[in-house]
Amino acid sequence: MAITTCVFDAYGTLFDVAAAARQAASEPDFSALKDSWPQVAEHWRTKQLNYSWLRAVTGAHCDFWEVTQNGLDWALEKTGHAGDAALRARLLALYWELQAYPEVHKMLQTLKAGGLNTAILSNGSPAMLKGAVDSAGIGADLDALLSVESVGIFKPDAKVYDLVGAKFGCAKDEVLFVSSNGWDAAAATGYGFGTAWVNRSNEPMDRLPWTPAHTLKDLTGIPALAGV
Repeated sequence: MAITTCVFDAYGTLFDVAAAARQAASEPDFSALKDSWPQVAEHWRTKQLNYSWLRAVTGAHCDFWEVTQNGLDWALEKTGHAGDAALRARLLALYWELQAYPEVHKMLQTLKAGGLNTAILSNGSPAMLKGAVDSAGIGADLDALLSVESVGIFKPDAKVYDLVGAKFGCAKDEVLFVSSNGWDAAAATGYGFGTAWVNRSNEPMDRLPWTPAHTLKDLTGIPALAGV
């Protein structure tokens, strides 16, 4: 069946999650981050994801903003920046205005011009997603911002992927789901979506029962995969 709906993970897929630490490190007030910002960014993202999985399997759901703060606190302690309240506050503020990857706007416009539905499906809370989308100026290119908060559990629970069909009334095989997380794209494959893994860092494939249908270096090839 032809693709009618393209759905994107947000963080790491449309928005550069390293941008907050990179930006802070370039500011004179936070020069202490100059050499360690890549490690802060990596640990922050890793723990953010780890905590979402642990909360999902233990039934201890919370807003993704709390998970994001918890992950940052661990990362700052790990890298020797614990107790720097000003740095913590600046990094959290920057997370609400993450930069979109350069190809995002044109790619989404191409999909819309081709008549496809477009949406974000993310662990992020509605407020977080709106902040990022508004900051990146891509709101007009998206038909929906779908957040796990409406089902109370993080990805990769199937109830999250169910949100796409509920919103657009489409069959699973009409959906192209795109994520920079290999595990997310793999789980969506198992769910029944067409999938694309955006593997910007040349990571190995996750050892899971399913694999993404397509692997790309960035988002420029998404319209072609969607048949536009």
